[in-house]
Amino acid sequence: MTLQKVILFYGFAPVSDPTSLRLWQRDLCQSLGLTGRIIISEHGINGTLGGSMRDLKKYVRKTREFPGFGKIDFKWSTGTGMDFPKLVVRVRDELVSFGAVDELAVTHDGVVGGGTHLSPQEVHDLVAARRDEVVFFDARNSFEARVGKFRDAIVPNVETTRDFVSEFESGKFDHLKHKPIIAYCTGGVRCEVLSAVMKSRGFQEVYQITGGIVRYGETFGDDGLWDGSLYIFDNRMSMDFSDHTKVLGRCDECGQPTNSYYDQHAKPGRTLALLCQPCAVATGGTKPTIDSNTVG
Repeated sequence: MTLQKVILFYGFAPVSDPTSLRLWQRDLCQSLGLTGRIIISEHGINGTLGGSMRDLKKYVRKTREFPGFGKIDFKWSTGTGMDFPKLVVRVRDELVSFGAVDELAVTHDGVVGGGTHLSPQEVHDLVAARRDEVVFFDARNSFEARVGKFRDAIVPNVETTRDFVSEFESGKFDHLKHKPIIAYCTGGVRCEVLSAVMKSRGFQEVYQITGGIVRYGETFGDDGLWDGSLYIFDNRMSMDFSDHTKVLGRCDECGQPTNSYYDQHAKPGRTLALLCQPCAVATGGTKPTIDSNTVG
């Protein structure tokens, strides 16, 4: 059986013709039989794709030939061959929808004015040196943190990335402006933008984890500063970094431990819920529909 994999990636670099890049990427993926989601803007590319290892390697080689994409860090994980229902390649104003497109400046070296990159080991070194000062700041939607987060992290009450700007401008995080902040997200792309947004609003010492939670988990598993599962934007819904992952999530119906997300279509508002298996059956919970606009 052909080995199936999933890749998660992003690259910030100027794109003079996003539409042409979209067409090339769509044709490349279709020719290789890949499925998943790719978002393209004038600032670069952000995507996650599934397929055979052989075909994904071909995709990686071709994509790295595009000017500015040669240093993209492609993060690999084990796939099922059914992780994405189809291929979606879209052009958007922003790679991540913060509503701050006019604030973002990008060169072939990446985002201008973003946070300082730290390797997983450098994260540990900073925490060891300044344990009482360092603040972990979750750059994801708050529901993602229900199944996993960095220990003692601040998790803003946001449903979409667009909510972050109003959260900062509300003043509720002003007390953090002089503290060392480590922003984190799934693969790193959201932190690239968030850290720049934070610095432009007066946060003085902002860091981001190179490669995001994915690279941290590959380095330290569940024996570091991360607790729980990682929410991911494909049909797997979450992934663990070891055989002793803590279950942080609690069933919305009965409170039992679970890290499984389901759609509850019968309820108003946000339908995504954390449910144990018995409650999923009892409430008619179904496998979630993947949002084609979101990439980690």
